[in-house]
Amino acid sequence: MGKKDKENGASVRVGISDSSQELHFETALSSEKVVALAHEAISSGTTLQLLDIKDRTVLVPAGKISYIEIGATSEQKVGFTAV
Repeated sequence: MGKKDKENGASVRVGISDSSQELHFETALSSEKVVALAHEAISSGTTLQLLDIKDRTVLVPAGKISYIEIGATSEQKVGFTAV
């Protein structure tokens, strides 16, 4: 789990039960890997652990996950152009 790879990275949104807030972050992991880790955590009743693109660890107890939305990362272009 290193720096963000735009081809393999995923945008992750996790709904938390008993909360009106949700977690939203990007990870360098592929969508398929995030799905596999989510299935593993939910089926075993453990904690979903992911690393975001800023090398922060995100932990969510499987029993508190109400939904997970996984998609491709959106490339944000920032900069200046010549006129």
